[in-house]
This record gives sequence, structure tokens and C-alpha cells, in this order.
Amino acid sequence: MFNITTMTKSVINAAVAVTVALLTCLPWCIYSQQPHRLMVNMTIVRNASALGAFCLDGSLPAYHIHRGFGAGARNWLLQFEGGGWCNDIESCLERAKTRRGSTRLMSKWEVFSGILSNNASLNPDFYNWNRVKIRYCDGASFAGEAVYKNGTSLLYFRGQKIWEAIILDLLPKGLGKARKALLSGCSAGGLAAFLHCDDFTKYVPSNASVKCLSDAGFFLDERDIALNHTMRSFYKDLVSLQGVQKNLDKNCTGSLPFPELCIFPQYALRFITPPFFILNSAYDVYQFHHGLVPPSADPRGHWNRCKLDPAACNPAQLTVLQGFRRDMLVALALFYKYSARGGMYINSCFAHCQSESQDTWFGVDSPRIHNKTIAEAVGDWYFSRRLTNKEVDCAYPCDTTCHNLIPANTSSGLAKERSFGFS
Repeated sequence: MFNITTMTKSVINAAVAVTVALLTCLPWCIYSQQPHRLMVNMTIVRNASALGAFCLDGSLPAYHIHRGFGAGARNWLLQFEGGGWCNDIESCLERAKTRRGSTRLMSKWEVFSGILSNNASLNPDFYNWNRVKIRYCDGASFAGEAVYKNGTSLLYFRGQKIWEAIILDLLPKGLGKARKALLSGCSAGGLAAFLHCDDFTKYVPSNASVKCLSDAGFFLDERDIALNHTMRSFYKDLVSLQGVQKNLDKNCTGSLPFPELCIFPQYALRFITPPFFILNSAYDVYQFHHGLVPPSADPRGHWNRCKLDPAACNPAQLTVLQGFRRDMLVALALFYKYSARGGMYINSCFAHCQSESQDTWFGVDSPRIHNKTIAEAVGDWYFSRRLTNKEVDCAYPCDTTCHNLIPANTSSGLAKERSFGFS
């Protein structure tokens, strides 16, 4: 016959033991499930005002730097932050009151992951480099050079000066003695990598290995589904408002009847001298939602379900998406064929920005083309480990390795097409 009291005590004691064990393990268990995140503090460029380098609201520009070590101590990776653009006074005034237009409103600590990680197992080729994240607060991909004031409002369109001030601040910190350098960026920052790649070479030693990478920055000059030039019109206003044209490639602007088109990478790419790597999704979510199917081209919302889930797209919509992919590959055809030093990774994921996120940059289940991750492709290209460094994915839906952003937050930047804001 069982002793109920003894059995109850045994059960209670066992429960207490399990609870204590769990409580003891809990901090370790939680930590073990969440890999260490590298947080890097902000550096304000205090002397930027001497160059007239200000964010939209007049605050000083900033960056985050994590020092390299060992064999990477004299190598530098500079990453432009992304975050859309503003192309009229109203939207720029709105932007100036947000983290996209003021360093006063930005987070002072940033997570460095993906291509910015300091972990060799997560970022094998660049983990020990000096890694810099350049904060974005001008609204024109670091290319504007103008000021707006009407007596009551003041806006600084000084992206070009911000770029120069940050570089000048980094030169005495070691950039001026760099052996290897990579200028990169995501989204609007990816566009900035195209715009500033040649200029970057002027600041580093002539014998340094300088290359550039654009992640989700290959914005197409493409008609939307209503056959309007939504992106072209947007960029035309942006170039005009913020005084960007003077900072576009002179060889490009001299070759086109409409020089403002040189803000599009497809027109400027052939004039860029340093080796360039283009990382982009053939179904880039930003361009899909803002350029190809903006709300103005779909007032009745026929594309809403398709935007939220590619599996919900009807055959006609899939044909349009495949046409967008085709046009991107056509725009890249000459680069693909003739750029011996260039690299490409064009996958078929519904994504936008894949280099700063660890799960898409380098991981067990990261996206792959021909079984190669993005990090491996970029590393092979930078260090010339392979003769060919151009990877193009098969068309959707064949790639099962994708980390699709759909359903994504599609509200940012959609309400007012004049102020595209994403990422």
C-alpha cells in the first residue's frame, strides 16, 4: 500500500528540483538561443559644420565604427545606411522630424550583423576589418548639395557634404592608410554606393584594393503597370530639389539627353571604374510595391493580395513580375557579359537588402544560388578566388532557399509616393 504523504513529498521535491534546474539554466538557455549581438555606439562628426555638412534638420552627421584587428586591422568596409528619399518640400519637412532626417532622433547604438558582424563564423571574410555604418539623414542618397529656406522653414540638402565630412573624419583614424577597402550600402544606401564608388578611390592610397558593392540599390528605370514613369518622375524631382545633378557622373550626364537619368544605376554603371558587385533580388520588394505597382497605378487594389503573397498572384500578374525580372537582367546584360572584374548575385527572392541581415547573409539556411550563399559569393569576388563571380537565379518559384519579405510592412512610403521610405 502506497504512502500518500511520502509520495506527495517526493512529487513536490521532484518538482522543486526541476524548477530550480530550469531557473538555473534559464539565463544560459535564453542566451544560447540568442547569439551575441554586437552593439556599436554612434560617433558624431563634430567638425562637420565647417564643411556645411548637416542633416535635413540641421543636426550633425554621424556614423558607427567597430575597429578591425589582426590581419584585418588595415582593411575598411564602409556601409551606407538606406531608408528611401524625399523629393518635395512637404515630404522633406516631414522626414526632418524623423530618424531619417535627424541624428538627434536616431538610435545611438546599432546592431552590427551580416556583413558588419565581427564573428568569423557569421562573416568569414570581413569580420576582422574596420567596419563603419554611415547613418542616412539627407534623403538623397548622400548626393544632394542645396539649401531650402523660405523665412519660416529651413532644410539642408547636404548629402554630398555629409559623405565628404565622414570620410575626412575617418582618414586620420586609419582609412587614409587602408590596404583593402569595400564601399557598400543597402537600398538608398546601395544607390549611394553607385554614386560614390569612383569618388571613394580619391581618398584611399593609390595602391589600395578598392571595390564597391550595392545591395538592393539597382533601381530600374521602369514603367509601372499603368505605363507611367513613376520612378523616373520621382527621381527627376529629387535631383532637381536637392541639387543632385552636379554630383552625378560627368561622363554619364554628358552622354544622355536627360542628364538626371544618371541617378539610375543602369545608365551610370558603365562609367564606374572600380570593380563592382551587384546584389539584388530580381523581384525586389521595394521596386515591386513602389515602382512597378504603386498605389496610383492600382487604385482599386487588384494587386493587394499578390503584394502580400506571391502565391496569390494570378497568371497575368506573374507575367508582369517575370517581365520585371527580364528587364532587370536585360539592363545588366552588358555588365554580365563584359565586366571581367565585376560580380553579381541576382536571386529570385521577394526580398530587399540581404547583406546586413544574418539569416540572408551567411547561415545554415541562407538563400543560395548554385549552393553558394551571398557571403561566399561576395568574398569569392572581392578576393578573386574564382574566375567568374556572376550568379543569376532561376525564375520564381524555383528557388526554395529564399527568405521572402512578403508579407512585408507595405505601409511605409506607400501613402505618399513622393516620399519613398523603406527599410
